[in-house]
Amino acid sequence: MTKREAFFQIIIVSYNAGEELAASMKSVADQTFEDWHVLIKDGGSTDGSLDTIRQLYGEDERVQIVSDKDSGIYDAMNEALNILSRRQGKGDQESHGPFVYFLNCGDYLYDNEVLSKVHESITACDKTGRSIFYGDIFERATGQRVASSPVINDFTLYRNVPCHQACFYDLALMLTEHFDSSFSIRADYEQFLRCIYMDKADTHFMPLVIASYQGGGFSEKGDAAAVSERERKEIVGRYMPASKVRKYDLIRMLTLAPLRSRLARNPISSGAYNQIKSFIYKHRQ
Repeated sequence: MTKREAFFQIIIVSYNAGEELAASMKSVADQTFEDWHVLIKDGGSTDGSLDTIRQLYGEDERVQIVSDKDSGIYDAMNEALNILSRRQGKGDQESHGPFVYFLNCGDYLYDNEVLSKVHESITACDKTGRSIFYGDIFERATGQRVASSPVINDFTLYRNVPCHQACFYDLALMLTEHFDSSFSIRADYEQFLRCIYMDKADTHFMPLVIASYQGGGFSEKGDAAAVSERERKEIVGRYMPASKVRKYDLIRMLTLAPLRSRLARNPISSGAYNQIKSFIYKHRQ
């Protein structure tokens, strides 16, 4: 019999993250719900950020640091999942947990009650053992709450899956489905679709703000937008028939998707845009 694992298995991937690593970790340490374990998978930082974590949390058995080179964020996430797998083994999970959550450096749990509220939502719900629970995020760049669709269907999966920092995954699901690191930006999107279409994961919306999301990372710099769109097209083509993709492409064009994206990211227009979006989503529940 293996030791029972913490209900929340939180993975933080870092590399020379400076004060952002400590700030993200603090948002976990401040939680009123204390049944968590944090695995910091570091890529070999040299900026002293890990020294800070060791000074602050070195005596906390719930905090584990692994520092070695990796080939990028998704490779680091996969290595972290492999560590979880080796630590407890597949098949040792209880039916009510654990759940995996990925918290990027610079992003924070929204307040100190987040894990308590998510735990309450999970334990009150019927689950299959391959579940994804998700909520909303607060986007610091625009100062707005960004709503996730309360219904996950084909069009949602084509257009707007929940933010990765808003999702809690059954550990059994994550140990089965790692990230395809051939995608440099959209591997989390591909993994989400794979969980739904290949593993028939059930999804559960929680009307909660999960994370304070920094934004402005690698996926939003340089030619990342073009790479992201190219990867998105490849991924939807992998999981959806061509006829459905053409249909959704037409809808996307007619509803002025590029313009809507600009409105959502503009601090001036994002408030009104997200209010309308939230109103529409509320009436879909």
